[in-house]
Amino acid sequence: MELQDNDPKLRRKARGRPRGWDDKTAQNTIKSLDRAMEVFEYLSQAQGKALTELSDEMRQAPATVYRILVTLQGRGLVEFDHEEQVWHIGPQAFVIGSRFLRRTSLVERARPIMRKLMETTGETANLGIEKEGLVLFLSQVETHESIRAFFPPGTLSPMHASGIGKALLAHMDEDRLNRRLAAANLQAFTDQSITSPEALKKDLTTIRLRGFSVDNEEKTTGMRCIAAPVFDINREAVAGLSVSGPTSRVRATEIERLSRPVMEAARQLTLAIGGTVLSPQP
Repeated sequence: MELQDNDPKLRRKARGRPRGWDDKTAQNTIKSLDRAMEVFEYLSQAQGKALTELSDEMRQAPATVYRILVTLQGRGLVEFDHEEQVWHIGPQAFVIGSRFLRRTSLVERARPIMRKLMETTGETANLGIEKEGLVLFLSQVETHESIRAFFPPGTLSPMHASGIGKALLAHMDEDRLNRRLAAANLQAFTDQSITSPEALKKDLTTIRLRGFSVDNEEKTTGMRCIAAPVFDINREAVAGLSVSGPTSRVRATEIERLSRPVMEAARQLTLAIGGTVLSPQP
């Protein structure tokens, strides 16, 4: 007996995930794939590594790491420099990452706004979002100046030492903010880094009041950043726009002036994605 395509017995409800989705125990994970992703992620943060370096630093057997690398190489996710005898992230990793960015029109709509922001201020313009308690930089329009800030797409940065990160933290509800701070490592990168939750909360209050944040050499000595939040239709801060540059150009006396085009760019991007513009508030 043949079943037709429209037979109810062949109909199955489409599912985006299987039963037991929330079960993250070993039975629902592929250990070899998990190990391969560990190597891939580590190499993405420490490019240009020899096989022995990777195996030593990750405490994995060289043969295991080699098999993983060769498998990833076959997919174009990593590539081998024969002259230097080191491994790098491959072009297919960029292709896949670009597909992630195409999930939303945020990056596309931000580009002309960021370009204008860079031309207005003369400094590098950045776009970032939160990802698992860190700032993920999505796009950048670099200044023409020889000394500049550089945050290539995919760069991750701690929120407490980032202009965009603090702009996003400042607009989180109290419960979510407290969870973020409880899980965060408020590391001191410079003498200006904010390492106390109380001091950080005080700074976030100031940010909400004035509408912009400042990374005052808190991540890198000699670099300053000014950022403002971008809101969605639900009035949630979903991204941040910033300008960053050396303190020799982005001087303390220039913060107020530079903050105005940054906030205006964030306002324009908020409207461009159908968001709701919020006024600075306590």
